[in-house]
Amino acid sequence: QVQLVESGGGLVQAGGSLRLSCAASGRTFSNYDMGWFRQAPGKEREFVAAITWSGSSTYYADSLKGRFTISRDNAKNTVYLQMNSLKPEDTAVYYCARRDSPRATIFPMTLVRRYDYWGQGTQVTVSS
Repeated sequence: QVQLVESGGGLVQAGGSLRLSCAASGRTFSNYDMGWFRQAPGKEREFVAAITWSGSSTYYADSLKGRFTISRDNAKNTVYLQMNSLKPEDTAVYYCARRDSPRATIFPMTLVRRYDYWGQGTQVTVSS
């Protein structure tokens, strides 16, 4: 009954930018923390960023802080990921996901198993 659909991926040269969007169905979107994860070929899914249900706080993987920005618009049931200064190692399928508990921020935010709904992903390819 909950669906997440990512968009905005594509091909970009190193140093370029992309903005990903994740559109969520359902009336309870604003009750949940949301996250972005990514998975490159041959690698495990890894945490990228998260934002609290109210949008008051954001969290980032240490290696990405300063380049990526997560935001949300609860009125539009959408979460965004602004990606700047992209590097070839950023190439991956990017997924948005919903945290498994409402109106709560429970650390750590980085665990795949603590997110219960996932989108199909959008491919981001960064050329060198």
